Amino acid sequence: MERAGTRYLAAKEPGLKLVVDAGFACPHGRCSFCDNAAFHPAYSSPRKSIARQLDEGIAFHAARGRSHGPYLAYFQSFTNTYAPLSRLQEAYGEALAHPAVSGLVIGTRPDCVDAEKLDYIASLGCARMEYGIESCRNETLRRVHRGHDFACAERAVRETAARGIPVCGHFILGLPGETQETLLEDVARINTLPLNSIKFHQLQILKGTPMAEEFAARPEEFVRWTLDGYVDLLSDILARLRPDLAVGRLAASVPPRFLAVPGWGVRASQLHQLLERRLLERNTWQGKAYGSGHQSGLE
Repeated sequence: MERAGTRYLAAKEPGLKLVVDAGFACPHGRCSFCDNAAFHPAYSSPRKSIARQLDEGIAFHAARGRSHGPYLAYFQSFTNTYAPLSRLQEAYGEALAHPAVSGLVIGTRPDCVDAEKLDYIASLGCARMEYGIESCRNETLRRVHRGHDFACAERAVRETAARGIPVCGHFILGLPGETQETLLEDVARINTLPLNSIKFHQLQILKGTPMAEEFAARPEEFVRWTLDGYVDLLSDILARLRPDLAVGRLAASVPPRFLAVPGWGVRASQLHQLLERRLLERNTWQGKAYGSGHQSGLE
């Protein structure tokens, strides 16, 4: 539901997410932008049982004053449907057997699901899928070695939604070759997908990745926003975004030691405050330009 006073529909989940690394892999090695080590907490490790990771995750959040339940087991690292169905049943079953866990969030790729797996996930009645779509443009997906096209993502989202499974789509803003104009054009394609929620984040260029090498060689092919410029981009995207599509994330951050290019140094709460202020200044909100055909910034 929309938070009071906000001008976009913020995703509201029924519990606190506990990140789980079940030891899955990815079918194509890694995408050029990716380093999974940058995106999960220290307690999450495939060397530990899923139950132990969940216990340590609860303690991790309790130490930071976030001790409320129920909890969601968040299978985030790598591709969490890239295994035989029996392996998925084992991993998901162990998570759901934990007394504090009420549901699952399953992060995966659109080319790593099939009817059998989706039927099983639907039968659980407490799982949500997060698909890494990353871009609507096939040329971009090829360039970052994603291993699937947009049609594959569209098919996976539709087949998942048809089974009544809530679906979140993940997109990266600023992949090489894309521009502010193409990103705004692509919102129309995102709006056609039967997603329940969406996550955006800016491209973060991580040390030791092929993307870092590409950026060093051809920086002119990347859009690098200032913080104010990124807030303007988000304002324009939200204005075009389907008004019923809940927004789960607007930016991301990793520990500075992973970054080849420094970030903005602001917390998510600060970014949200800046965005709310910009939306008010522009007298705009999520969905204001939905269906209008606008392709440029709003006044």
